[in-house]
Amino acid sequence: MAWYILHLLNLLWAVAGTSTQTQGSCYLTIGQLALTVMALTSSCRDPGNKVSILHRQMENWAPSSPNAQSSTFYGPSLAVLALCQKNPETTLPIAVRFAKILLANSSPFNMDTGAMVTLALTCMYNKIPVGSEEGYRSLFGQVLEDVAENISMRIKDNGIIGDIYSTGLAMQALSVTPKHPPKKWNCKKTMDTILKEIELGKFHNPMSIAQILPSLKGKTYLDVPHVSCIPGHEGQPTLPNQTNPAPTSASNITVIYTINNQLRGVELHFNETIDVSVKAGSVLLAVLEEAQRRSSMFKFETTMTSWGLVVSSINNIAENVHHRTYWQFLSGKTPLDEGVADYIPFNHEHITANFTRY
Repeated sequence: MAWYILHLLNLLWAVAGTSTQTQGSCYLTIGQLALTVMALTSSCRDPGNKVSILHRQMENWAPSSPNAQSSTFYGPSLAVLALCQKNPETTLPIAVRFAKILLANSSPFNMDTGAMVTLALTCMYNKIPVGSEEGYRSLFGQVLEDVAENISMRIKDNGIIGDIYSTGLAMQALSVTPKHPPKKWNCKKTMDTILKEIELGKFHNPMSIAQILPSLKGKTYLDVPHVSCIPGHEGQPTLPNQTNPAPTSASNITVIYTINNQLRGVELHFNETIDVSVKAGSVLLAVLEEAQRRSSMFKFETTMTSWGLVVSSINNIAENVHHRTYWQFLSGKTPLDEGVADYIPFNHEHITANFTRY
C-alpha cells in the first residue's frame, strides 16, 4: 500500500473519531460516516453496511434553509464522494439532487466546502453511467465551473489558496476539476510555498495533514479506491508514530488575554483582560484554562470538530449559526490561523477572543 494512502487512512480514521468496534454508525454525522467509508476502503477493508446507511442518510438529507451557510454542504460533499467511489450508478440521483441544491443556494462557499464539492462532483462527472442523460454532465459541469472560478479567485501571489490550511484541499480540487477556471494556477509556486510552511511546522493538525499529504504525492482523495490491495495483507489502521522529545524544564511566560463582546443585540457586553502565566511552549488552550481557573468571567466551553477543538462559548455567550456569530481569536489585530489546541503563544503576546459575526 502506498505510504501516502496509509497516512491518509490513519488521519481520516483519527479525524472521524470512530471505531467499528466502539461506536455505531448511527452516532456519526454524514461527514464522519463518509470519512469512515473512505478510510476502510483505502485500507482494503469492507465497509459493510456503512455504505447503505450513508446512502439512506443522503437520500433524506436537505439543508436547513434555502440559503444555508456553506459549511452545511461540507459533510454531504464528502458523502457524495464516498458513495460515488463505491457505486456511481446508485449515487447518480443523490448527486443530481445535491448539485441542484448547490445551484439554488446563494451563500458563497468557503474554501474547504468548495474544494470538497469539486472533488465530489468531479467524481460523478467522470463516472456518469453510459446511457444517462447528457443533461447530468451539463449540470455537474455548471456547478464545477462556478466553484472552480470561486476557488481560483482566492489564489494569492505566493501560491497560497485562501489560507495556508485551506490550500491542501484547494490543490486537490484544482488538479482534478474538468472545468478549469479563467485564472491560471501556478501549481509549482503553491507547492514551493507549502514545503516552506511545512519546514516551519505549520502542519501538525491531523486534518490539515490529511488534506495536504495527497497533493505532495501528486494524488487526491479521488485515488482512495485505487489502492492496490495484496491478498492476505490488509492494511491495519495505526496512528503514525510520533517521536516525542525528552521533557525539558520550561520557564513560564505571561500571556495577556482579553475577552470582548460588543455586538448589538447580544446581552452582557464586556471587555475583560487578565494576565496569565503558563509554561513556555504551552498551547493557547492552557491559557484559557488558567484564566478560567482564576476567574469565572473567563469560563469557556469547547466543541470538537474535524479540525480539533473550537471554543463555542465564553462567559456564557455562545456561538449561534442562525445569528452567524462565533468567537474569533486574534494575536494583536491579526486573526489566528490555528485553533486553541494548536496555537502556541509567545511571551507577552496579547490574545483577544472577540465575539463577532461572519
